[in-house]
Amino acid sequence: MPAQITDSHCHLDFPDFDGERDAILARAADAGVHRMVTICTRLKNEPAVRAIAEAHAPVFYAAGTHPMSVADEPMAELEQLIALSDHPKFVGIGESGLDYHYTSESAEAQQTSLRIHIAAARHTGLPLIIHARGADDDMARILTEEHRAGAYTCVMHCFSSSAELAQAALDLGFYLSMSGIAAFPKSQSLRDIFAAAPLERILLETDSPYLAPPPHRGRRNEPAYTAHTAAVGAETFGLPLPDFAAATEANFDRLFTKAAAWGSA
Repeated sequence: MPAQITDSHCHLDFPDFDGERDAILARAADAGVHRMVTICTRLKNEPAVRAIAEAHAPVFYAAGTHPMSVADEPMAELEQLIALSDHPKFVGIGESGLDYHYTSESAEAQQTSLRIHIAAARHTGLPLIIHARGADDDMARILTEEHRAGAYTCVMHCFSSSAELAQAALDLGFYLSMSGIAAFPKSQSLRDIFAAAPLERILLETDSPYLAPPPHRGRRNEPAYTAHTAAVGAETFGLPLPDFAAATEANFDRLFTKAAAWGSA
């Protein structure tokens, strides 16, 4: 039996998967991926994302406004995010965050949106799911300011930023998530950042349909390929794959307590 792992961040509602979701979930199960969290990036799409989670036992979901969509979408409201959290399979807030690489012109609105999502995470007790690109200083500053105002939990999804942002997140008790980027041959400096982090703060994800790890790089990603990133993660931490997988499972359960409770029930 393959090691049991969780894809903590994918996008099963994207059209890349239309007509194939049952087959994709079957391949995930064959690869040992027994759970996944599908992420809604525009709140208007929440009903469709929720329906996928409701239709498939291994699938949980989270919702928020992606920072690259903030300029094109109504600003998320705190009460709106809190209301979504009533659903039994809604397990996280986001993804939210800052992206100055592509959308720096909306930086101020992104920061406002991020603080609303943080408030929702604080209020609900659900983990915040962060997208960070090209905004390390502002990201570290806002996460730290808000944590001082009231504690919350958080995962830095698809982490590929600086060692300084990684340390700032770890200092706040947050988690770093390994995606296929960490498995790319030229990503040794990123693997070094992960290797320097505590094992108990590491999660796995695909961010599928994007960022497929080798040997599938350049093609559509899917949850089953979490297994390839897990193998690289095990090597990075110098552990047998079953031990590394078990550690990331415990980490996911500790952070995504609602999903863990569902499994126990």
